[in-house]
Amino acid sequence: MKDQKHSRWNRFLFQWSVFFVGLFITAFGIALMIKADLGSAPWDVLHIGLFSQFGLTIGTWSIIMGFFVILATSLLTKKTPKSGAFLNMVSVGLFIDFYLWLPFFHDPITWVGKWLYLLIGILILGFGIGLYISSECGAGPRDSLMLALTEKSGMKVANIRLFMELVVLFFGWVLKGPVSFGTILFCVTIGAIVGRTLPYCQKLMKFVLERSEQYENINKGPVRANHHDGLSKEIR
Repeated sequence: MKDQKHSRWNRFLFQWSVFFVGLFITAFGIALMIKADLGSAPWDVLHIGLFSQFGLTIGTWSIIMGFFVILATSLLTKKTPKSGAFLNMVSVGLFIDFYLWLPFFHDPITWVGKWLYLLIGILILGFGIGLYISSECGAGPRDSLMLALTEKSGMKVANIRLFMELVVLFFGWVLKGPVSFGTILFCVTIGAIVGRTLPYCQKLMKFVLERSEQYENINKGPVRANHHDGLSKEIR
């Protein structure tokens, strides 16, 4: 019983560690896109627009809008929001402000530098999303709302996602958020990037967790002459 509790605790710690590392990487990708100043993702266009019109910080607006999104999702589903959505909302906002606060994280001054920031930012953002989703610790506020709207309307996920992004992008544009080449590039590439990174991250998670369980099983069992790494389940 004690070994089982220890195993569950290790699994819990590993999954949540991957979750937060994924969010940390995601926020870095967002910060790179903001620094590139060639257009941001639709939700960030809204956050930057709110920041430019009303002050506070970009990360703070990310948290505030995330709260309202979680509230809307809760009203639609009539369910209590999961802890992962709250942690996602708060962590990403804090991480974004942390990166933008760093004194050595300078804005690129050349077009080459701007495009490098943008392209690398999109790739890092896509990897971070795949990593935190693979931890299975809960979807973020926007994804939770997307799933709730899909369930209520019966429409396809892709159509609901497109509708959400267009609405958010419109209001961000009205608030004079940065809509440009990077916004379009993000919208047409992020799905494919996450589609590549998510299966890889899921396989990596599965491999690490299975190796951990195998290691614990070996340590719990009696020592045998043929007991060594690499044995299949059949031989054992």
